Amino acid sequence: MATNESKRERFVRLAEARTNKILDMMKLLGNCASKSNYEYTEEDVKKIFAAIEREMKNARAKFSGSDIQKEDRFTLD
Repeated sequence: MATNESKRERFVRLAEARTNKILDMMKLLGNCASKSNYEYTEEDVKKIFAAIEREMKNARAKFSGSDIQKEDRFTLD
């Protein structure tokens, strides 16, 4: 499939879609905070947000040209 889309246009299209997807997922994660529906510990919460913050730092570093090591999939165990 040939396209006349510039690199900038492709970046904007993909960055907007991927950022919105992440924001939607963050909202869904926030739904897990309902103590009436879920049981979790403060340690669970710390692990979740440490993993998110680590991956945010990795993503930001890539924009600065840093090579980042791939992390394993997240688990609470």
